[in-house]
Amino acid sequence: MTLATGAAGEGLPRGVRLGVDVGDVRVGLARSDLDGMIATPVETVPREQAVTRVVAEASESGAHVIMVGLPRSLSGGEGPAAQKARDFAEELVTALGTAAEGSEVRLIDERLTTVSAHKALHSSGRKGRRHRQVVDQVAAVMILQQALDTERATGMRAGELVDPAGDEHTPASGADQEEDA
Repeated sequence: MTLATGAAGEGLPRGVRLGVDVGDVRVGLARSDLDGMIATPVETVPREQAVTRVVAEASESGAHVIMVGLPRSLSGGEGPAAQKARDFAEELVTALGTAAEGSEVRLIDERLTTVSAHKALHSSGRKGRRHRQVVDQVAAVMILQQALDTERATGMRAGELVDPAGDEHTPASGADQEEDA
């Protein structure tokens, strides 16, 4: 693995990262470039196919880090949607264990990303039903871009590592997401 210099954060390995926005019906998927500079949309997949598709994308793109959005309340608390994201992340860790060994899953604080994605699509001229399919991709891009920006700023992985054993969630050393939203 090649270590990044400067652009993607000192000391972080170069490589593609994936961003995931978990919804009840659909899941948005985004991917970064090799240097971890910019996030781009990949696709929106039905929730029931999402774990399989994310694992396939990780394998195809060589991604070793998958950033899953963790929807917290403005006060920082976690409700049912956050638990669903945690459950999805744990499913992903289990599925990656056999298909993409060495990959890690991290939870990224994603307060208001879906609201921001809806606003961005609305202001770009996409209305109602026409943006329903892409709003999850846009939210995934926002989650991943926030994580990439944090990595560049801190030189450390963003978010909270999902423990492969499923025992606990481990915050990144000093690079946890601090929200100003």
